[in-house]
Amino acid sequence: MYVAVKGGVRAIENAHAWLAEERRGDTSVAELSLAQIREQLSLAVNRVMTEGSLYDPDLAALAIKQARGDLIEAIFLIRAYRTTLPRFGTCEPIETSRMACDRRISATFKDLPGGQLLGPTFDYTHRLLDFKLAAEGDPDPAPEMAAEADGAPVPHVTDYLDGEGLIERNAPAGEPPRDMTREPMALPADRALRLQALARGDEGFLLSLAYSTQRGYARNHAFVGELRIGVVPVEMEIPELGFAVEIGEITVTECETVNQFGGSKTEPPQFTRGYGLVFGQTERKAIAMALVDRALRWKELGEENQGAPAQDEEFVLMHADSIQATGFLEHIKLPHHVDFQSELELVRKLRREASDRAPEAGTE
Repeated sequence: MYVAVKGGVRAIENAHAWLAEERRGDTSVAELSLAQIREQLSLAVNRVMTEGSLYDPDLAALAIKQARGDLIEAIFLIRAYRTTLPRFGTCEPIETSRMACDRRISATFKDLPGGQLLGPTFDYTHRLLDFKLAAEGDPDPAPEMAAEADGAPVPHVTDYLDGEGLIERNAPAGEPPRDMTREPMALPADRALRLQALARGDEGFLLSLAYSTQRGYARNHAFVGELRIGVVPVEMEIPELGFAVEIGEITVTECETVNQFGGSKTEPPQFTRGYGLVFGQTERKAIAMALVDRALRWKELGEENQGAPAQDEEFVLMHADSIQATGFLEHIKLPHHVDFQSELELVRKLRREASDRAPEAGTE
């Protein structure tokens, strides 16, 4: 990880003071509170929690404020803070089938047990600036309407395809997956490790890769089998008790894609799966994650590698992390005086040699 080097103490202190002044902005304007960021910029908070690998809306709001809205810098702050926290244990795998859904849609089946729940979404807005928001007053109360969701858990859409044997079965639970926050990622990576890397990966990078698969770079046509957003309980086994107890709840977004698959030498024709799971309401990231996950599975499904970027495990996993990418990119603005002087002397030497040879070339 590349980080800024320390230079002149006074210059750095002045830079920090100026940064604090710029962060605060015009003091005649009321200062943003963490509660305002947490409640009104919740999608930014969700992204910082997801890519920072720490579910804490208050800390994510603090990081966004400290970073002046730079989400990658905020993610960096959250990851750095995360490394200081003790680990008391490991929770049980969350059961998304027990999710109390706020939003649940499917592009594969119109009529679903439990219904399609539109929930809070931009999907049907007109993308026109709403100048009422500039008034900075409380919005008009929404008209009373029947609640879309009753909070009751609903089954996954893919369970219906699974019941007919039309979609690949989920692999049975095996050994606990490696934790990439505690040990370096090694290649080749199994699917569990890939999914961890994709969940922490930069949303924009994954969005571009996912889009590339839709444009033909992997030819992986997918349907959103189900996209659901809601609250799930988190349980942890207490050794003294001998069973798991609920320690809290988190909001997550889960996406399962259903993909065409004509079969291979090892697998019959069937639908296959792509999967994405992220903190909060982060559905663009979850869908992109599912598309890239499916593209990376070409080898285990016996498919042909078409040389697409999204099929290249090393390319995807080693370049998806925004913090690693930022560190390596921004380090080139740090002092490289000695390196540059060496290259400068080399160029001068080459130019002198070329100049010395020029008269000889003219006499031939």
